[in-house]
Amino acid sequence: MGLIKTEMFTDNQNAIALIAKAFGHPARVAIIQHLFKINTCVCGDLVNEIGLAQPTISQHLKELKALGLIKGTVEGTSVCYCIHPENWKNMKNLINTFLNADDKNLNKCC
Repeated sequence: MGLIKTEMFTDNQNAIALIAKAFGHPARVAIIQHLFKINTCVCGDLVNEIGLAQPTISQHLKELKALGLIKGTVEGTSVCYCIHPENWKNMKNLINTFLNADDKNLNKCC
């Protein structure tokens, strides 16, 4: 099986695929929902809230942070996470543009 050649695709196509991958796991969706629900930074109570082990939560947080949807700040010995508002808005615009591509071309096929 060959490697995926992401350079063959546009930046937008690659970004949408990465976002879809991030939302492809229910734990990451639950983390994002929890961060919106509490509307503040969270420092460690995700294990109790989500119900997964700390290393698993940490891995999901790492994925979301790498994508830029959340940001983390160090407070003492822990890292506190919250939604990255600017990146979240940019992600929404990108996804909305993608999902609304049918607005202009609907019913012009077959």
